[in-house]
Amino acid sequence: MCLSKVVKKGQPDCVLLEYVSKIEVDGNQITLIDVMGERRTVEGTIAMADLTGGRVEINC
Repeated sequence: MCLSKVVKKGQPDCVLLEYVSKIEVDGNQITLIDVMGERRTVEGTIAMADLTGGRVEINC
């Protein structure tokens, strides 16, 4: 199973959510869902997704 850490672009220490298993995008609303079912919605766009490295950056 691949899980990702989601951070703000250009701010690698600003973690939005860890152990993310699912990302839903609706316009500029991005909903992050972790392996335990915790949800966090942010406004922005996906800047980069490294699925092998388990890292996603979001412009927000």
